[in-house]
Amino acid sequence: MTQALIVIDVQNDFCPGGALAVPGGDEIIERINAMLPDYPVRVFTQDWHPVGHSSFASQHEGKSPFGLIEMPYGAQVLWPDHCVQGSAGAAFHPALQTDPADLIIRKGFRREIDSYSAFFENDHSTPTGLEGYLRTRGVDSLVMVGLATDFCVNYSALDAAHLGFRVEVGLEACRAIDLDGSLAAALDGMSDAGIVLTDH
Repeated sequence: MTQALIVIDVQNDFCPGGALAVPGGDEIIERINAMLPDYPVRVFTQDWHPVGHSSFASQHEGKSPFGLIEMPYGAQVLWPDHCVQGSAGAAFHPALQTDPADLIIRKGFRREIDSYSAFFENDHSTPTGLEGYLRTRGVDSLVMVGLATDFCVNYSALDAAHLGFRVEVGLEACRAIDLDGSLAAALDGMSDAGIVLTDH
């Protein structure tokens, strides 16, 4: 069994002081750094939005961050402008050890569609290319960590399980936004999908 560590969106805008800060987002970095040497394959993801991305509340008149709208691909949470390509907010947190990454997947770079998952955009059909990379590396088991538990980690884990990977989420190295009960719903959904949730 070849296992990959998937480090999701540990970027400045998702850490304290960032545009879309996840509470305690920087608390997981030391743990992730310690995990990196233990895996033969290490993939990092990076939210990478163009200016004026359609998921930004600022692009929808009269709408506020964290509201919901319907997009052609389904319901979409509106976010504060965040992780704009090339900005300091989009950069990985400086304490995160990025040199061990074998691959960095950038997602959310198409203006008209958001991309929570490391595998597919939010239409659930446009691939990022990660699956093919992992298959060619002989990976069949994934451990996922990062930000945020209830959005990008959750969507990535569910897609990975659907694709047939064995999936574990290391909750000790994740933090959640928890928007209107989204954390509990995500944990239940991952458990129901056969994803192993660990907290050690």
